[in-house]
Amino acid sequence: MLSVVLGAGIAGVTAAYELARRGHEVIVVDRQSAPALETSYANGGLIVPSQSDPWASPDAPMKLLKWLGREDAPLLLRLSAVPGMLRWGLAFLANCRHERWRENTAAVFRLAIYSRDAYDALARETGIEHGGGDRGTLRLYSDEAALKAGLAEFQPYRELGLAHEVLSRERCVALEPSLADVARKFIGGIHVSADRSGDCQAFATGLAERARKLGVEFRFGTTVEGIETEAGAATAVRTDRGRISGDRFLLALGPYSARMAKSLGWRLPVNPVKGYSETLDIEGWNNAPRVPLVITYRKMAITNLGKRLRLAGSAEFAGFDLTPNPRRGQMLLDALAEHFPAYPRTKPPEHWAGLRPVVPDGRPVLGATPVKNLFVDTGHGQLGWTLSCGSAKAIAALMDGKAPEIDLKDFAFDRF
Repeated sequence: MLSVVLGAGIAGVTAAYELARRGHEVIVVDRQSAPALETSYANGGLIVPSQSDPWASPDAPMKLLKWLGREDAPLLLRLSAVPGMLRWGLAFLANCRHERWRENTAAVFRLAIYSRDAYDALARETGIEHGGGDRGTLRLYSDEAALKAGLAEFQPYRELGLAHEVLSRERCVALEPSLADVARKFIGGIHVSADRSGDCQAFATGLAERARKLGVEFRFGTTVEGIETEAGAATAVRTDRGRISGDRFLLALGPYSARMAKSLGWRLPVNPVKGYSETLDIEGWNNAPRVPLVITYRKMAITNLGKRLRLAGSAEFAGFDLTPNPRRGQMLLDALAEHFPAYPRTKPPEHWAGLRPVVPDGRPVLGATPVKNLFVDTGHGQLGWTLSCGSAKAIAALMDGKAPEIDLKDFAFDRF
């Protein structure tokens, strides 16, 4: 059985590895020169079941209106992007209803916990060095009102059984001593031990090496141009370096998956949303935070990756435009300086912007498609690494003709 995986981001690499473990011959095709060089390259570095709630929430419409046109907005909608996302936007608004938001949160959370467990097992099994950590995440709140609101937002997770601990200011500092000098900035926090952290790109690179040892062939520098079909079934992939025939095909091209689906006559409502990060060299800095921090009042996360620190936050609806916005990157650096003014400035930070593949209801699209032999694994949004390992196990089972361990009905393409 030859399976062809389109895309070598974290979704494609994990799926290729799982398929190879099941005995498939696997070819992975990607236009970049190595694994995980696009959306997976410099994400927040977090595996967070505690952030399974979709962006389509009851308060999202008002926030978008309030932030419209503001370059410093955490979620920025550029007017130039609106014409290309009208249908997607209407579906997004429909999912902002409270009952839909809770249903979507529960579905994503179920997959996130399954995927987190799959990641834990894979990290232990492979021993891949990727700055991995199991200290959970610590969300910081500026005042009593913000903490109360944060606890209200956490209510669905309590009902879903996610353990968490509410910490006073003093206990936050006890958990993360580097916060001692700025403790006045927050009143307390919520610690979630179920979350994980690490360098997604390093993990994907290490897993690709192990996949190669299982026989997986990676064809980098190869652009997918189309999928050939015959009698309603996928038969081959056209690339700028020739044709690749196969028995099974997996569409894992992140935000670019929608264009491929459209060329085959079916709709995949995956919209690109630009995210930003800054990565700093912190070798020799003794007071760097060790516990991943979510600074709720700055809408950003700080993650220790070992010798580097990753700052991530903000989202921008700007179509497929990847042009960096210096102001949005500077917002992250300013927030770091506000909390850790002594951070090393020996080397310039690495600026990055990537396109998250976002679906209106926040659920990824996993499983079979209208084209026989073609499967899809995309639409993970800001939870690409969080959901990748579980998605890969489930997809590999389906492509192997077996029932997955987790029910994928909530993630089927035909729900649209």
